[in-house]
Amino acid sequence: MADGDSGSERGGFQNLQREQDTQELASKRLDIQNKRFYLDVKQNSKGRFIKIAEVGAGGSKSRLTLSLSVAAEFRDYLGDFIEHYAQLGPSSPEQLAQASAGEDGGPRRALKSEFLVRENRKYYLDLKENQRGRFLRIRQTVNRGPGFGGGGPAGPALAGQTIALPAQGLIEFRDALAKLIDDYGGDDDELAGGLSGAAAGFGELPEGTSITVDSKRFFFDVGSNKYGVFMRVSEVKPSYRNSITVPLKAWARFGGAFSRYAEEMRDIQERLRDKGYERRDESEGDDGDGDDD
Repeated sequence: MADGDSGSERGGFQNLQREQDTQELASKRLDIQNKRFYLDVKQNSKGRFIKIAEVGAGGSKSRLTLSLSVAAEFRDYLGDFIEHYAQLGPSSPEQLAQASAGEDGGPRRALKSEFLVRENRKYYLDLKENQRGRFLRIRQTVNRGPGFGGGGPAGPALAGQTIALPAQGLIEFRDALAKLIDDYGGDDDELAGGLSGAAAGFGELPEGTSITVDSKRFFFDVGSNKYGVFMRVSEVKPSYRNSITVPLKAWARFGGAFSRYAEEMRDIQERLRDKGYERRDESEGDDGDGDDD
């Protein structure tokens, strides 16, 4: 993918030279609903960064650029949005009607919002919903020079790109981003701010995983915030989602409780199975006595 919106249009030659000097270190593709998302780790003379591109059904593209330090913060914000989304119940018809009652039929209000400001870039994150469902809208604006926010004779000084991530894909997207950060940004000093407070001593966290049981899928995601390390366990079905958050200090007790109940259920199942065999043997014995008569 081309490293497009990385500088001022007025510096065309410099941008072209920078693109030619840019190396792609890794790329990850995600297919979420009818959209494709590409997460590319790149490197140029200024360092490493991550390009996020959304490709719509018609081939239209939108791109965001994140430094590794911003990507780490972005990853943590995604965890907050995942937790908030998991706690939301199904939308009622009235809520969907209100959500689509904004200007031009667009979403009227955000269910949750956050923003980041780093140097000349601003990132706005808004969890919204419309008739097609819930999604996270991520907008990046870049200050192109003098006249920030006000435009001028030469045109607007603010350029922006927006991607819309379906809420069902938030966990998959966050996990892919976290893996790229872990693989290509773990040794960078600029990631030191990715963990703070009680979690500052953990420079590495286990990867998330999932298991599928019948029509349900359970996700186990390890994250951190200012209070420490936690595990978020999410239960996901086609029309339902719920989650709980377990702090690190309770993991062993949770695991012990699950193991104990698993053993007890195995014992119960074995006893029931043995009783079933006994009843079957008794029934066969009674049938045998009848034959002798």
